[in-house]
Amino acid sequence: MTESRLAPDAASYSSVVPAGDFWIHEIKKGQTFRIVDLEGNQAVDTLFYSVRDTSERYSAQDTICAQANIYLTTGTTLISNLRNPMLTIVADTCGRHDTLGGACAQESNQVRYAIAKRHMHACRNSFLLAVAPPSWNLTKRDVTANINFFMNVPVTPDGKLTFEDGISEAKKYVELRAEMDVICVISNCPQLNNPCNAYNPTPVQVLIWD
Repeated sequence: MTESRLAPDAASYSSVVPAGDFWIHEIKKGQTFRIVDLEGNQAVDTLFYSVRDTSERYSAQDTICAQANIYLTTGTTLISNLRNPMLTIVADTCGRHDTLGGACAQESNQVRYAIAKRHMHACRNSFLLAVAPPSWNLTKRDVTANINFFMNVPVTPDGKLTFEDGISEAKKYVELRAEMDVICVISNCPQLNNPCNAYNPTPVQVLIWD
């Protein structure tokens, strides 16, 4: 656990992302970016892309390989598919973030839970809405494996994934320093069918310091 010295009232940007909504924003190299779990036990599905070339993006595989760990925390560098450092986690009061669980989708909801769940909004929908404007130079094909900040996805001894109650609490946060100009895309997960959001999605806050 590593706390930040940055004061929220000194941030150059602050916004609250409602439960189930999306957020997309550019973060400049050298800026510090914080996600705050306002009420606790919320999952924040997140993608990063290079502003210079959006075909370069966060790579779960390269990040896991580089740090030899499937969980993210202070000191972790997020690596791109071109093996470049994108962001570094510089503060973290939660302690562990998931790289394997992926984003919920309407299709996976009906397979995991029930056919009747297909109509429910999912993170993949939010990602597609976020990248839809042509100005971002992103499309459906760019929505790849994401980070799940604050989400608890243990791996069992036989290699299976399980969705468990989160380990985050109200006001816990993760803070990252941008190592290149990046586009950040967040789906503040609307999931109601597993304990990743305590069956009650809640808002999160995003802050940026220059």
